[in-house]
Amino acid sequence: MEKKQPDSDHQTPERKTPPMGGNLIWYLLAMGVGTLFVVSLLGRDSTVDIPLGELEKLIDKGAPGTDKADPNPHVDVSEESGGKRATIRYSNLSELKFGPHEISGKVTMQVLAPEKKDPVADVSFSTARLGLEDDRNALYDKAKQKGFTNLRGQKARSGWQAYVPMFVFMTLLIVVFFLMMRRLGGTGSAMAFGRSRGRLYAQEDMGVSFDDVAGIDEAVDELREVVDFLKTPEKYQALGGRIPKGVLLVGPPGTGKTLLAKAIAGEAGVPFFSISGSDFVEMFVGVGAARVRDMFQQAQAKAPCIVFIDELDALGKTRGSSIVGGHDEREQTLNALLVEMDGFSSNSGVIVMAATNRPETLDPALLRPGRFDRHVLVDRPDVRGREEILKVHVGNVKLDESVDLKEIAGITSGFVGADLANLVNEAALLAARADKSAVSMQEFTEGVERVTTGLEKRQRVIHVDEKQRVAYHESAHALVAFSLPNTDPVHKVSIIPRGLAALGYTMQRPEGDRYLLTQSELESRIQVLLAGTLAEEMIFDDASTGAQNDLERATEIARSIVMDYGMSRLGRINYRESGRSVFLGGQDEMPRERTHSEQTAREIDEEIKHIIDQSQEKVRHILHTRRKALLALAERLIEQEVIDTDELKQIVEANSPSPMIVPGTTSVPKRPTAEQAEPKVVNPEAAEGG
Repeated sequence: MEKKQPDSDHQTPERKTPPMGGNLIWYLLAMGVGTLFVVSLLGRDSTVDIPLGELEKLIDKGAPGTDKADPNPHVDVSEESGGKRATIRYSNLSELKFGPHEISGKVTMQVLAPEKKDPVADVSFSTARLGLEDDRNALYDKAKQKGFTNLRGQKARSGWQAYVPMFVFMTLLIVVFFLMMRRLGGTGSAMAFGRSRGRLYAQEDMGVSFDDVAGIDEAVDELREVVDFLKTPEKYQALGGRIPKGVLLVGPPGTGKTLLAKAIAGEAGVPFFSISGSDFVEMFVGVGAARVRDMFQQAQAKAPCIVFIDELDALGKTRGSSIVGGHDEREQTLNALLVEMDGFSSNSGVIVMAATNRPETLDPALLRPGRFDRHVLVDRPDVRGREEILKVHVGNVKLDESVDLKEIAGITSGFVGADLANLVNEAALLAARADKSAVSMQEFTEGVERVTTGLEKRQRVIHVDEKQRVAYHESAHALVAFSLPNTDPVHKVSIIPRGLAALGYTMQRPEGDRYLLTQSELESRIQVLLAGTLAEEMIFDDASTGAQNDLERATEIARSIVMDYGMSRLGRINYRESGRSVFLGGQDEMPRERTHSEQTAREIDEEIKHIIDQSQEKVRHILHTRRKALLALAERLIEQEVIDTDELKQIVEANSPSPMIVPGTTSVPKRPTAEQAEPKVVNPEAAEGG
């Protein structure tokens, strides 16, 4: 494909980076001189300086205490200080040390002033710098002859040996400097701080196309247009259209945003740069902005091309939201990205693609048209999408005739592409562990349970009393879920421990994908969650700690009913300005200022408690009315540990009065199936969108 050159009017001027080689040499020299200066300062002691000539006279006096010692070992030196002349007397020379540049040791010093005599003191001394090595060696030989035996050091052999320690020290210093720069730069060059870490991929390097992407057809259709524009721009330019400058992929984790980017790289046939948002963030000021400029400079040289930034929220968070301050390194990096995408010298022919699962944290200036013109939602797949994704992942898996991908897609509601890929892999591993020649439906069912609830732990030893309590707990969950309207069907009840803390579980599977929940459905979920601990109170007259997670989830649903959805007696008012992620859920990113009064907060707490108490009364009525069914379910669970849907239905219907209406509810039919829920519009023109 012929490379399309950018318009001359929008040509970005080439940025010239000053050479760093000469500066590096000056940096190293300055560092070496500074280090030597510091070492010399640290190496200095409180010493006195004795001229070399006076030191020779002291050596001629001989070593004290030997037969060669002079009976008068004093050497007087006259010095003038402050306009007054004084005489300094040196004697008893000892501890001579012949270093490479000076001679040092101990000497007795006495200052003779015209008026008085100072006390005698032993001090350290050093000489001036030695000039010639021959003088040093001659002085060393004379000291030997005069009886000095405690000499340290030795004769100099050659001039260059005195500089060996300094040379080794400087070499180590340079090596450490280069290693630090390379580690921090991360690109193999000592001065590569500001270089972009983006990787350039060619079409043949990716090996991924749109045929490998399934379940997100709407997103694929949106991105096919971008690829088609890169291949045949004249078709769109003839009608006055222009290519989008930026495409933002948003969606929950694991839905295939990065896979879509790889498919675009494999389909477009243009250079593709890939980089993570965290690669721009550094502790050094200005490094992130320099990397942004360098990345766009490289992309402009390869235009037309695509730049893909994964996890954009690491780079593009809203400015001014930092607790420490607004002018930090990350914000400067974001400013550089904003200018490069759409500034006075904006880059033409460069399409920026980005992916994130935190779009609510991004800066508004980054999301406006002209920067990210197109926002593509990569959402969780529906049942048809899950079936298509399973077909892609089972392409290399040997399947048994019993495997029904449509049925597997129906029992994996809420799964994303990554979950389905993991499910297929788990099923294949389970089949291989059982020495089977093909993967059957049994392995896929077990794989769903492993992905959702965790690894089965049959080896865990549980006390008999705890096993009975868990059996009644899970039986109550299943019984209430079976008895209430608007609940998902119970697929399986087990008291086999799974995961980290689950001693048992009740698995409910929706019959279809749901996007809205009614108030009665939310209340039914609360009642199912409360059933376990209420059954323990009824049977054992005591509760346990096993209901902690159930109570937490039930309380959160009740709080959402009151504060988020306006389904309580407090009215249709939202009392919570949520700062939670659109796709990640969880708690608020940071505590927000409360917008209601203390009295309203008290009423909210009372309303939540009212919903929980009301749900408890309904659950107690169900368990009391169907106590016989509860006992039968628990007994069967203790006996065989697992109950499926059909057996649950048989036990409940055989041991319960029918029909049964829960107090406070109406005889609401069970949730309709997907076929029964088809909307029927009599007058299409009168139908209004919800």
